[in-house]
Amino acid sequence: MTNHIVLFEPLIPANTGNIARTAAATDSYLHLIKPLGFEVDDKHLKRAGLDYWDAVKVVYHDSLDDFLATVPDQKYLYLISKFADDTYSDRDLSATDVDHYFLFGKETTGLPEPFMRANPEKALRIPMTDKVRALNLSNTAALVVYEALRQQDFAGLERHHTYEHDKLK
Repeated sequence: MTNHIVLFEPLIPANTGNIARTAAATDSYLHLIKPLGFEVDDKHLKRAGLDYWDAVKVVYHDSLDDFLATVPDQKYLYLISKFADDTYSDRDLSATDVDHYFLFGKETTGLPEPFMRANPEKALRIPMTDKVRALNLSNTAALVVYEALRQQDFAGLERHHTYEHDKLK
């Protein structure tokens, strides 16, 4: 079982760098669907990911269709959008014998509207007030992947981390 964080045409290198850090911390795959709004070796991307970038399992896709062709079971594909009826925490993400794919839209426009209209049953949202247009993409990715991991009893992750552990490194 693996969780996959999928970014559709990301634009902001700092968001992608922060999400890369989350992917490394959670042993999740990070999928980047082109075109990207930055170079992968961009100094801001590396700075946001710090020294974790080489620990991230990154997969590049030339298009949304190319990415979709790699998903073995569309039942476990989730579209994260503020235009969804179901909340991310209400969906059963506990299966540990399948891969879960969380697809996030471009920072400015989200996921393509025709694609969203064709797949409303896959759409999940994070509840929020109407005072903001959207949450930051990296915060959203962290919320969703950690909810999946919580439901999966944090399988494969350290449950305890101590100061002494850090001092030994």
